[in-house]
Amino acid sequence: MKKTNQKYTLITGSSQGLGKAFAEICAKKMQNLILISLPNENNGKLAKELEEKYGIKAIQYEADLTKKEDLYKVIAFVKNYRINMLINNAGIGGAKRFEDATLTYLSDMVLLNILSLVTLTHQLLPVLKQEEEAYILNISSVAAFAPMPFKTVYPASKAFVYSFSRGLKSELEYSNIHVAVAHPGPMPTNENVTKRVKALTGMVKYSVLTPKETAEICLEKLLQKKTVIIPGKFNWFNSLLLRFLPIPLQLKILNGKLKPEASEIQSNG
Repeated sequence: MKKTNQKYTLITGSSQGLGKAFAEICAKKMQNLILISLPNENNGKLAKELEEKYGIKAIQYEADLTKKEDLYKVIAFVKNYRINMLINNAGIGGAKRFEDATLTYLSDMVLLNILSLVTLTHQLLPVLKQEEEAYILNISSVAAFAPMPFKTVYPASKAFVYSFSRGLKSELEYSNIHVAVAHPGPMPTNENVTKRVKALTGMVKYSVLTPKETAEICLEKLLQKKTVIIPGKFNWFNSLLLRFLPIPLQLKILNGKLKPEASEIQSNG
């Protein structure tokens, strides 16, 4: 297949929540899109709607990025296109007692949040380097700044994304590629998450932004070539608390907040 002359933005996890918001905003900016999502998530419908609404090209590709064969099929496919922006958004989380979580659940989280992100970035660097200017945006979380009981693997995976992104940014400092990492706070992204977000109390409740608000801030800061992006003043303040409060105190507070959520999910499951 001959490589197209048009440039594309590649977004993983693009069918709902933050990924969908990124797709809408990028399309509005007249960026052509390659939208990656799980099968049967109406990503084709989204691609068609964005094409018709904004007059851009939107290509949908369905794949399970936790599966090695799917991941490498995505890579082989997208290498046929000129890509000047990679948004590694796909990820999974949730609250569960570690011993109650299945190994499949934990493995999928590591495979999606870490391995697929690293693999896509590594394999697409040569493609991005062919452009005059290119961008990588990796989506971490405010959770990256603290260990969390009843989430254990999720914040650890997001801490990896933060560390990886900062290191890669330094390596590519004098190249054509700008690397940024974003740390969103709580967002109503799907039905289950929305229910949990609505139950938030205290300062955390005021840190909630919509996916659209979060995506707008992230893209604006990315194009300004900021390295660490924390959308929202309350999320920025919360990130400071998480980074500078003594860890035993953090864990005590988070244990009290997250244990009921994990217990409720366990009883409903």
